[in-house]
Amino acid sequence: MSTMKKRLSVNNRTHDVDVDDQMPLLWVLRDELGLHGTKYGCGIGLCGACIVLIDDVAVKSCAITAARVQGEITTIEGVGSPREPHPVQLAWIEQQVAQCGYCQPGQIMTAIALLLQQSAPSDHDIDRVFASNLCRCATYRRIRRAVKEAAISLREGNDNA
Repeated sequence: MSTMKKRLSVNNRTHDVDVDDQMPLLWVLRDELGLHGTKYGCGIGLCGACIVLIDDVAVKSCAITAARVQGEITTIEGVGSPREPHPVQLAWIEQQVAQCGYCQPGQIMTAIALLLQQSAPSDHDIDRVFASNLCRCATYRRIRRAVKEAAISLREGNDNA
């Protein structure tokens, strides 16, 4: 087992970690940095519960080692705030997406990444991007509605800027 020193930028803060060079980013976030919003689901990159953004791209944090990470990491803790939720979070609440809620951080991060790439995704676009995000409660229709609602909100917000 080999350890490494790594500087990570997470939610606009710099963190120096000294971890095993094969440690998945997920465990660095949860165990080393105390950011528990990113969830462990399957551990093999199939379920999407662990999705974070790296330079605004959705990445399964269980499937990438911290050693390989380059760029700004954004976790669910870095999205919005209680006083000013992100439009995706507001849409999630409005559409009552969450049931058990376990997969929702990964779902929300996926939605944000999608909306950074496409301002008006179609049903097909949403279904394609969310195909590897599993929800045991099967709230997929609500997820789709929430993504579309957030897209509208973000476009209107950008038009008013």
